[in-house]
Amino acid sequence: MTQRQLGDVIGLSQSAVSRMEKRGVATYDMNTLARAAHHLGIAPGLVGLADDGAALVTPMEGLDPVERRRFMAGALVTAAAPVLGAAAPAPLDWGASPADVLRVATTAYRRMDATVPARQLADTVQGHMRLVQTVAAQVADQAMRAHLAAAGSEVASLAGWLAWDMADAGSARTWYGASIKAARRSGDRLLIAYQQGSLAQFEVEAGNVAQGLSLIRTARQQIGGERPAIAAAWLSSLEAIAHATGGDERAAERALLTSAAEAEQMPGEEPPPWPWVFAFDLRKVAAARVTCGARLARPRWVLTSLDDATAALSSNHEKQRALLGLDVASGHVASGHLDAAFALATRSLDVGLRLRSGRVVERARTFRRSYSSATPPTVVRDFDTRLHDAYL
Repeated sequence: MTQRQLGDVIGLSQSAVSRMEKRGVATYDMNTLARAAHHLGIAPGLVGLADDGAALVTPMEGLDPVERRRFMAGALVTAAAPVLGAAAPAPLDWGASPADVLRVATTAYRRMDATVPARQLADTVQGHMRLVQTVAAQVADQAMRAHLAAAGSEVASLAGWLAWDMADAGSARTWYGASIKAARRSGDRLLIAYQQGSLAQFEVEAGNVAQGLSLIRTARQQIGGERPAIAAAWLSSLEAIAHATGGDERAAERALLTSAAEAEQMPGEEPPPWPWVFAFDLRKVAAARVTCGARLARPRWVLTSLDDATAALSSNHEKQRALLGLDVASGHVASGHLDAAFALATRSLDVGLRLRSGRVVERARTFRRSYSSATPPTVVRDFDTRLHDAYL
């Protein structure tokens, strides 16, 4: 929210809220502070109030450095939880571990990737990685080191994703490899499988279908038969796209049916388990089917899944929406609807250019290669003009 919106709620001007955010420089009473804490979902004790908001206390006074850091860790997580939604960890107590606090920041960066250019996040995420490494180097307890390795694995995976979005395949592969190594040090089998699946997704997009399928099989073996439904459904969707990329329609169809069946086993309203940040549901399976149809040049697959895919197209993740839009556009091209195809592809390309997403722009180039004509219509020429001027 903006400072003005918060001010309207708690009875302050925008400038007063700004002064309060700058090291607490402002004139405000306990009731104002209590209203702010309530509206932001922060426990009263974390902003110096008693539980009923009637008395001002100063819990930071008299704490040793370790206790002070723990206090700030709890405040960070509690303040971040309303922003991050259901996927955020529960508010931590005074004994919050460094790994839990670092994980909250990583989750925030992962969500920001939906609407922020990767180039603007990459340096920050790599700095976050150095922070994780520094904290881990200072910890002697093996259990805590394992937790920090898991936190580092998640950061490395995000760095790989950002490199991929910047069309830097070499760095992406290096970061994904580092995320798998860190996950193994953590001993978390689900995390290892998640990172192997993430690398598999990258390798398939890079054209290494056999390697991607091998990684998916390894990921399934890693977590065995007790894997959560979200893991099973997600891996099956990745397998379907891999088979479609390799031109195997029957195998892709089988994997999609399996993914849908597994997605139906997922609890309805429960948040996704870590390391997933975003939920995986039947709409995601429909989106995978659209992608498979685009790669197999099967417009029926694309168009019959369009209603569910449209729900995915309306999601808040702009880059993913643009990629799916290009897949839908491929289905329209295959069915002969050029105007609709290139109008949708142009909108997706514009998102890629605005967010400087190399992944979206490269997918747009792949889409363009799927159509050839000696006398392309105006809508195609307009798309070409945008694409030829794409310098990221």
